[in-house]
Amino acid sequence: MTTFRLTAAAVVAYLLTLVLTRGTVDLTGALTALLVMQASAFSTLKMGIVRVGAVLGGVLIATFLSNWIGLTWWSLGAAVATALLLGKALRLGDQALETPISAMLILAVANPAIAAEVRILNTFLGAAVGVGFNLLYPPAMPTRSAESSVRGTADAIAAPLLAAADGLRSGPVSRGQISGWADAVRAADRRVDGARETVAALADSRRLNPRAVATADVAPVLSSGLATLESCLLGIQALFVVMRTEVPTGETPDDPYGEELRSAFAVVFDDVAACISGFGELVIAEAHGREQDVESRVDHSLEVLRETEAILSELILTDAEPNGSSWLLRGSILAAVGHVLAQLDLEERARIRRAWRDEQASKPLAQLPALVQAALPHPDRPQIRGLAGANTVWHSLDAARAERGDRHEGDRHGGDRHGGDRHEGDRHEGDRLKGEGDGGEGDGSAAGGAPAPGEGPDR
Repeated sequence: MTTFRLTAAAVVAYLLTLVLTRGTVDLTGALTALLVMQASAFSTLKMGIVRVGAVLGGVLIATFLSNWIGLTWWSLGAAVATALLLGKALRLGDQALETPISAMLILAVANPAIAAEVRILNTFLGAAVGVGFNLLYPPAMPTRSAESSVRGTADAIAAPLLAAADGLRSGPVSRGQISGWADAVRAADRRVDGARETVAALADSRRLNPRAVATADVAPVLSSGLATLESCLLGIQALFVVMRTEVPTGETPDDPYGEELRSAFAVVFDDVAACISGFGELVIAEAHGREQDVESRVDHSLEVLRETEAILSELILTDAEPNGSSWLLRGSILAAVGHVLAQLDLEERARIRRAWRDEQASKPLAQLPALVQAALPHPDRPQIRGLAGANTVWHSLDAARAERGDRHEGDRHGGDRHGGDRHEGDRHEGDRLKGEGDGGEGDGSAAGGAPAPGEGPDR
């Protein structure tokens, strides 16, 4: 779609040049349209004047040199140097390089038969075409890319925990192994930065973009979800730092009690990883108004993890004589696990979600008639939305209005949004932990016989 937009803008600018000017054909308008089109709809308006100033400065320099000297090695150098100095004088910032680029392009295609005023006119004409194209045929919003980056970030954060769980099951761990897991955490930190940039690009692409009209702005909910995931990442970094400090340095023989304990902590790390991956899915589901089922699964996983943490905390009190194999029971390690668990507060997440939906539902363009919505460009595709898409594209706004109406009717459940009917089978998580050392799988099932969230068939 980008290729079509850029090509169409250049062709339209060229055709308008043929209609509005006489004499030798000039490509200045088409070149300017291409330069101006390389931005989002909002950036085009914001930077349009800057781009026109940069292009216009280059055109004036190239026009003067081409009419006076022509294209030579030193005239090219003079054009570039003068254009760079002009860009600094005008404080063009990141667009300063467009001044010498425009000067070189115009100098290369310069024709003395073309008057300078014609080139300047074509520059404004090309800029107008570029701005108009970005308004009438705006670029698609990278919503899917932003959602995919958040989901990938959650999986990248969970990956070191899964690797640690496998390592604990395999046998006694070493500092080298823990360092490798810490390296994977640092790699996940880079994924957070990339996801943040993608979400920021999504927010920028919505501004003054007709594709964004009557659709939910999911950038805030994705951004808040990323902030929570980043907090979890910091907790996981602290966890591995503590583990590397507490792990025995020498060759310590493993005993049956150590094997049991490692298996129990492997379960903990698996559960934490499942909670983090599930939270990433929850953030995406919130953006689409389908968070109820996902939130229930994440809440169940968090409840299992809390019970597991409580059982291990009790073991600290009963372990009267610490030995080399019980280093995992140091309180600092469980405290680091508890910090990660504290970040995944679903009640706080529900409060953020309600505030976001209230904001979306209160926007003046959130409730346009169906026919008007159908005539608007599709958020992701090069077509209009159509009546068939009325129930799928802006479902988040419908969910926002429905939730707002429910709260006005007094149907809110507050912290009891998942009900008080916790499954009785969850209370036996301790059996699963005690059976890990003996090869038992434990119960781990939810109501109706379905596997508990976060537990795969290999658990």
